[in-house]
Amino acid sequence: MDNEPQNSQHGFERLALAVESLVKQERWSRRFANILKLAVAAYIVFFIYIAIDNIQDGKEMDALHQGQEHAAVIKLNGAIMPNSKVSAEAINPLLRKAFSNENSKAVIILANSPGGSPVQSALINDEIERLKAKYNKPAYVVVEDMCASGCYYIAVAADDIYANIGSIVGSIGVRMDTFGFTGLMDKLGIENRSMHAGDHKAFIDPFGEKDEAGRNFFKERVLERTHQQFIAAVRKGRGERIKENDNTYTGLVWLGDEAVENGMIDGIGDLGSVARDIVGTEKVRYYEVDKSLLEELMGDFGAEASSKLALLLSTLK
Repeated sequence: MDNEPQNSQHGFERLALAVESLVKQERWSRRFANILKLAVAAYIVFFIYIAIDNIQDGKEMDALHQGQEHAAVIKLNGAIMPNSKVSAEAINPLLRKAFSNENSKAVIILANSPGGSPVQSALINDEIERLKAKYNKPAYVVVEDMCASGCYYIAVAADDIYANIGSIVGSIGVRMDTFGFTGLMDKLGIENRSMHAGDHKAFIDPFGEKDEAGRNFFKERVLERTHQQFIAAVRKGRGERIKENDNTYTGLVWLGDEAVENGMIDGIGDLGSVARDIVGTEKVRYYEVDKSLLEELMGDFGAEASSKLALLLSTLK
């Protein structure tokens, strides 16, 4: 019986110690969370500061080159489509700005595109031709990874085309992708009940029977004629430099070194070498669509996040 008060005392002491330990852990957790929040906030502030500093440096460099002779550079990067950053609506104003600047010695189009809309490509091609004549200023295309199909349609308007030995060039052809689900629909018991007026209105309907007459008409009157327009633009732009053979206009592609041999491009080079050795200046100025500070920051943040994610994934492999 005498031990009961002593045991109770020890029990209370152990309970008090446990409570004290929990309180300390809770305090430490809160402190750690606050430290983590401060660290994240500091990183964000530091990133914004660096991003703004880089943006300002770029603008100052552009302003510096704007008052000096320079090679005007326009990026043609991605699929050529209407209502995109690689459309006539987006590219042609940049071309006009670059050609009209009295300090630009030449315009260099830095191309990396698989092609796209033949109409958008033709509109950009026409504008390059018009501006070259108006300002009596040369235009060059420098291919990075790829300049195929509609991109090459644009490129042939330039005075000369340069690429890396591993660049993919060509694809002088026209395509339209279609598909059909009728076999699968039959197996699933699905019936097509669409309606149309006009015998060939639904000639590319993937849920209807194949309309051979409509497909043939479209191939001959649209695809083949667009192909001939493409070929005419190539012949006009490249002239006697292109060495035509049975494969030239079949949609095939070539690497840069072979593209030089068959006259599809004029030489091996990159942006730096073309600006330095062909244009005659090492100063380049990029002509881009004006962005707000928020758009600039979001673009830099996205690039930073992507690089961090790629690094993380590489370490996990």
